[in-house]
Amino acid sequence: MLHARRLCFFGCTVGIACLVLSFSFHWPMKFQSKISWRRIESCSGELPRDTITPLKDTKAYVIAPYYDNREKNIVRILGIVHHRDVKELYCYFCCTSDNILYTVRAVINIHSDRFGFPYGLADIICSEPPDCAPTHVSVHWSPSEEPGSLTTFKIRNRVQEKRTANFTVCFSAMFGNYGNVLQFIQTMEMYKILGAQKVTVYLNNCSRQMEEVLQYYTKEGTVEVIPWQIQRYLKVSHNWQYLNDDTEIGYYGQILTLNDCIYRNMYSSKFVVLNDQDEIILPFKHRTWDNMMESLQWENPDVGIFLFENHIFPQTEVSNGNFTNTSSWNGVPGFNLLQFIHREPDRPDYFNARKMIVDPRAVVQTSVHSTLKQYRNSKYVPLETALVYHCRGPLQANLPRESLIEDKTIWKYNDSLIRNVNKMLKKFKLTR
Repeated sequence: MLHARRLCFFGCTVGIACLVLSFSFHWPMKFQSKISWRRIESCSGELPRDTITPLKDTKAYVIAPYYDNREKNIVRILGIVHHRDVKELYCYFCCTSDNILYTVRAVINIHSDRFGFPYGLADIICSEPPDCAPTHVSVHWSPSEEPGSLTTFKIRNRVQEKRTANFTVCFSAMFGNYGNVLQFIQTMEMYKILGAQKVTVYLNNCSRQMEEVLQYYTKEGTVEVIPWQIQRYLKVSHNWQYLNDDTEIGYYGQILTLNDCIYRNMYSSKFVVLNDQDEIILPFKHRTWDNMMESLQWENPDVGIFLFENHIFPQTEVSNGNFTNTSSWNGVPGFNLLQFIHREPDRPDYFNARKMIVDPRAVVQTSVHSTLKQYRNSKYVPLETALVYHCRGPLQANLPRESLIEDKTIWKYNDSLIRNVNKMLKKFKLTR
């Protein structure tokens, strides 16, 4: 009987623990911060000079702080930390009305998708002080630093922006002297046709011609360029493999940029599209993202994260369609998307990566192919609804063409796409 009771107790305990773990996957932890305060003569501090700011005498960096009241009034500072060496940080809030400086011990929540690298993205979370709605925050490893010696960061989302876009596309770091100009312009014009109003680009480096294109789209109001010179501070990896360097971060900090882009557009955009500059989410059943998402939301009212299958259209398989008015494209650096209408079949026993369209207000933390913490459910969108058109080098290079799947979905946009691309090319003098 005693043995049976022990088994029953153990089973109940495991069940409750599983329930708690399941619940915490969807909801962030409760944040409790120790707060102290002191009066000062004035609030002062140096403003950041870059998108990434190193914290003096510690292996930590600040990207940007965001006000987050979805569960509790907190300031969520997106930062980079060394997972072993950074154990204690403090937020400094200055309330200018009565010159009180509040010091709050932060909760450091390192994102789980660090892929073995010593540096990774962390949420540095501080509760707001009582009776104070600070506009700026500083961060330091000591609770007794003088405010004048600290960098002061403006807290974003303190005032919720008016919605200016239905869809904002987030590109993670553009690096490697990126110069695929023709494909980029085609992709941008496809986004406009599909319904995007804004594209956020985290720019590490690109070719001179690509820089001219980005400058034009920025002036037009379509593109927001965020400088992303992460190599000034850390050694960057070109892939996900950790090579045993204690100053390294994975893939130019891609996960950092995706999370920052979600919080940056939390209230200004209805949806955020997370993919790379060589990817387009193409609908089959609908012509635009607006129509597609309206249908998906009506069918799935409890879902805030929609995941789309990524399919490779290899640039080694060229198809020449009967396109008119495209002769000027021949002198532009890069690949012509309309020539790639064959996709690789799924590889058995391989993970089929997905990219996302999310309600940014439903996301707490994201990785590249799925969210890590969220307030609403996720949904795998079936292939018959849409796919991610991923135009790049092949993953299955030895496959003959007859083993590839012909998919001309992108051709249904030919008329408007060719017309729009030609308008853009007239604005540039682009040669190989």
